[in-house]
Amino acid sequence: MDDKPVLIKNITFSEPHHLEELVTYEAGRVVSRTFAQNSSVSLTLFSFDKGEGVSTHTAPGDAMVQILDGEAVVNIDGKEMTVAKGQVVVMPSDIPHSVTAEKRFKMLLTVVKRPKGIQSK
Repeated sequence: MDDKPVLIKNITFSEPHHLEELVTYEAGRVVSRTFAQNSSVSLTLFSFDKGEGVSTHTAPGDAMVQILDGEAVVNIDGKEMTVAKGQVVVMPSDIPHSVTAEKRFKMLLTVVKRPKGIQSK
């Protein structure tokens, strides 16, 4: 038996995948699939139905959103922008931000967290 820890989950290893096909749209819902989550990094695939979103919050690390399908409105500390398929935007740690589906959309969210003992600026 292999005692090697599983670092990435919820995806078949050693096979090619289309990320946007690994999560489906559901009416009136936000759907997610977490690939990794630990004290250093979080990697989650999301789909948002039109009008759905994540309300204003802060995160303990820099959060990069990669839009895989559709279009979303991202608000970072009051600065609103529309992001579409193929684009990325980084939301800095500890800064209020929100994401809302202008059209239904899918995104890969990568959050890189501060190492323990390092304070934010």
